[in-house]
Amino acid sequence: MTKPLTFAVPKGRILDEALPLMARAGVVPEAGFHDKANRSLSFACEDPGLRVIRVRAFDVATFVAHGAAQVGIVGADVIEEFDYSDLYAPVDLDIGYCRLSVAEPASGVDPIDGATHVRVATKYPNLTRRHFEARGVQAECVKLNGAMEIAPELGLAGRIVDLVSSGQTLKDNGLVEVSTIMEITARLIVNRAALKTDPRVAALVEQFREIAG
Repeated sequence: MTKPLTFAVPKGRILDEALPLMARAGVVPEAGFHDKANRSLSFACEDPGLRVIRVRAFDVATFVAHGAAQVGIVGADVIEEFDYSDLYAPVDLDIGYCRLSVAEPASGVDPIDGATHVRVATKYPNLTRRHFEARGVQAECVKLNGAMEIAPELGLAGRIVDLVSSGQTLKDNGLVEVSTIMEITARLIVNRAALKTDPRVAALVEQFREIAG
């Protein structure tokens, strides 16, 4: 019996937007998937040749890059942060719009112009370092997985780099957006080896390409 394809999806806002596209492509998780109280990570699908795993966004990329999942959906920020050679992002799904931005206290902080070093709280250390290095500044990154907005107030870091949608969370915490590192949408990602060896993966890519197009 052929092993089911594993389709990795992220928890949160992107998933809510992705579910209708997944359904049109024939990726329909079992009923228990939609139960918010269900803590399971792996779910059967209406199509017995598929299963869905629901994990953190960064883990979606890791599972797909290493071939534990063959297909997934994740934001372009995650793809750029990890830059896995075994990961291919063939389809922009045109959902999950947001941006990765630098923010700082509205009350002000030491200016970057002329600085050689800044301390930044973020869960995107690679993207953050590259952004500041391009401006001739060394970024010391303090890795946080959440609660980024409170880091400047507590003196952990002068600035943050985080995802921004409306900007309301920044405003509520006394921060202002000062520059954009990248605009983000959600992408369909596949494992390169699986794409070459399993025709089911190529078929899914074409289905999502038609839907997103």
